[in-house]
Amino acid sequence: MKIIKYTLCSVALIVACGDAKLPDPDVIINTSIEVSGGDKFKHSVIDFDFRDRHYSARRDQGYFLLTRTTIVNSDTIVDALDSHDTFSRNINNIKVELPDTMAVKYKASVNAVHYFSVLPYRLNDPAVNKAYMGKSKIKSAAYHKIRITFNADGGGEDHEDVFIYWINTDTFKADYIAYSYTEPDGTGYRFREAFNERYIDGIRFVDYNNYKPQTKDVNLESLGQLFAQNELALLSKIELKNINVKSL
Repeated sequence: MKIIKYTLCSVALIVACGDAKLPDPDVIINTSIEVSGGDKFKHSVIDFDFRDRHYSARRDQGYFLLTRTTIVNSDTIVDALDSHDTFSRNINNIKVELPDTMAVKYKASVNAVHYFSVLPYRLNDPAVNKAYMGKSKIKSAAYHKIRITFNADGGGEDHEDVFIYWINTDTFKADYIAYSYTEPDGTGYRFREAFNERYIDGIRFVDYNNYKPQTKDVNLESLGQLFAQNELALLSKIELKNINVKSL
């Protein structure tokens, strides 16, 4: 706790520097990672269930292996993605060759669920770009707004997606997330509100209320204000079940 408090104070000093220099988004994100689990992410096996599928993530010494297990009738389907960007599918322990279009789709799906399960840890990936957008208030709490974009090289199939994170100025936890993504007929938007916070073996996990705009006449930057005005529609709940963490 002393380390975390010291880090928080350091960020507070940077933020208090006034108008001469904007806060450093890297420092804010690093502090958010620290209060959410820090180095515990780097050496762990995390298992959880999400929407009738089982997910497992092993991270150690810079290597990771992300898997998704689906039971269909008597078949066990395991999709796997590793830190070498290698994707594979096994059905009943036998490797299956997939068309490239299907492999890309499954790979993105596996990565997306694991990505959101341990935020903001993944925001220090090499392909991530961060920009400070100022402060705002949601439900009377103050937040740093951090804009996240991705390089095409290493950013995955969805590298054109853009995110905004609302990082609480007191706790440095990511309480809200908005993102834009490409749809066949244009751009889609989502806004997520974190709830059900719990720490398991020192790592923070949350579930999300997942909202969508009620009109297409919006932009990414307006979603926070629309949420505060109760003008977003609840689309679904993102809930992780049966979470288990093993430190390596």
